[in-house]
Amino acid sequence: MKNAFYIFLLFSLCYTPDIAAQYKFSGVIDQSTWSDNVYLSIIEDYRQTSGVYTEQIIAKTKADSLGVFSFTGNQLSNENSIYKIHVDNCYENTETDNHFNGHCNNSKQILFIANNRDTIQLPFSFDNEMFCEIVSTNPKTESLLKIDSVVDEMKYAYSRYSSEANRKLNNKKWFSTLQDFGAQLNEPLAELYIYSFLSSRTHDFHPYYIEDLRENNYYQELLLRLENSYPNSQYTHQYATEVKADKYMLAENPDSKFSWSYIIYGLLTLSLITNVLLFRKIKHSNQLNTDRLAAQLTTQEHRVLELILDNKTNKEIASEIYVSLSTVKTHINNIYKKLNVRSRAEVKAIINK
Repeated sequence: MKNAFYIFLLFSLCYTPDIAAQYKFSGVIDQSTWSDNVYLSIIEDYRQTSGVYTEQIIAKTKADSLGVFSFTGNQLSNENSIYKIHVDNCYENTETDNHFNGHCNNSKQILFIANNRDTIQLPFSFDNEMFCEIVSTNPKTESLLKIDSVVDEMKYAYSRYSSEANRKLNNKKWFSTLQDFGAQLNEPLAELYIYSFLSSRTHDFHPYYIEDLRENNYYQELLLRLENSYPNSQYTHQYATEVKADKYMLAENPDSKFSWSYIIYGLLTLSLITNVLLFRKIKHSNQLNTDRLAAQLTTQEHRVLELILDNKTNKEIASEIYVSLSTVKTHINNIYKKLNVRSRAEVKAIINK
């Protein structure tokens, strides 16, 4: 009994939540339909939630003979982010343009909100469908699935009658319904998922979003919620930039309807200016510390950088992070550009300053 007490005391002294934090995402897939390769991705751009983007992938595993798979580790952020688990039949040895540009038609995915401390299970649903149910220690995890269910109801309402009058009535109703539903979830990332759907320029109701932006305070309130919950997040920065661009176009043309081309040109111009300013800032930076690197590089690029500092070869890096050699080279070129260097030696020199 005394020995057990000392063991417990030693464990209590050594234990800290940050050190012990570890995620586990597990589930099962239908191997009669899908390849046994399963991928975990982080969604850093909420406009890229659909499709297969190799630069988003942070881990890969193989399902066993029963279709069971699992991802574990402690490299994720302790802050909630949007993640995706997917399977596809666009095999890695068939490096077509479609696959590597996010267009793998034969794929199935599930989006969810999670962090480094979460345990998540993806079981078959009651009708043996995969990626339709989530069991998680994080109550925010299944928010995106709930939103998808409401969106399905919305699509059905639009499909019943194709008249212009029905469309206008549904625009007002469903914009309000989805925005209210998102706010009730008490998770700004879930609201951002709704916003990305409602404001998409590929949808017929995008013009209504522009009009709603003119009159509705919801968008500014969402920005405040994002800034409070995720002040340094790429999600918050991207949202603020997009809304600012759309409002700028509204201010320039207060009495006219906006064509898609005007909106696109405005966004592209603002994006170009922002990128130029960012690159100039990076170019004139002589001191780079770890925190600044984390802000400049994507999650995958940061992992590649760490392996470069460990003197890993390109082949070793590819094996370590489960990507192709060409993808590793792409990541390294991106790192060189962002750090304004030309070689591994220069990277190490900058980091060690």
